[in-house]
Amino acid sequence: MIDHQRLQAIVREAGAIAHSFWPGAGHALESWEKNPGDPVCEADIAVDKFLKRELQALLPSAGWLSEETVDAPARLGNRLIWLVDPVDGTRDFVRGRSGWAVSVALISEGRPLIGMLSAPARGEEWLAIAGQGAERNGTILKASRRTEFSGARVPADSLMKEDQILSPVDKPNGIALRVAMVGADEADIVATLRWGYEWDIGAATLIAREAGAAISDAFGQPLDYNKRDPRSFGLLVTAPAIHADAVAHLEKRARDFSITKPD
Repeated sequence: MIDHQRLQAIVREAGAIAHSFWPGAGHALESWEKNPGDPVCEADIAVDKFLKRELQALLPSAGWLSEETVDAPARLGNRLIWLVDPVDGTRDFVRGRSGWAVSVALISEGRPLIGMLSAPARGEEWLAIAGQGAERNGTILKASRRTEFSGARVPADSLMKEDQILSPVDKPNGIALRVAMVGADEADIVATLRWGYEWDIGAATLIAREAGAAISDAFGQPLDYNKRDPRSFGLLVTAPAIHADAVAHLEKRARDFSITKPD
């Protein structure tokens, strides 16, 4: 049995550690690129180290999969794993913007069991437990119930011509916060058409699902976690009534873009 209060305290402390590095609060920050266009900073490393120590102490039987830790194939033999993105939205983080969060999920038999986001720059704590709903700062969340695809709210800086039937709203850099926006009825659709990693979305998709959103990959298929290759093509999180329309709207691009899988 997980001590939920202890877990919340650990994730909250991880958020505080990240915030202590955040340039938006006036702190100097060392950052670099793991690969071209893939930023990382000292906060990522510090938070990852803290969470690995604390979460493994909380639940020693659980495996570990994190963006900032070398993958250990032994996790595949675990029924439970911790799925962690120490700072989701690093680009916003290093620029001093608030669109980032610490993301922690506990995965059981390939499905999220608990999901938490700590976004201290926004004064937000998100929590979901499978079968028990989702909340932000203690307020129960109810996802978007939009029924018309045209005009649906989407977090975006700009829209491609094909997507201009949608309505852009403010877009945090972190995909986790964008997904959570659907759960909070602040957006109606979030979609990606690229290969992405489990740690980016494990916590947030549980939050959105427990709030009532529809969740799938870009082709409308269920998401799985703790796979040998922790990547999936695309993500689609929507108000339930527009999910089928969203799948159809994205179908050709999803098919075209998914042909080449990254190394």
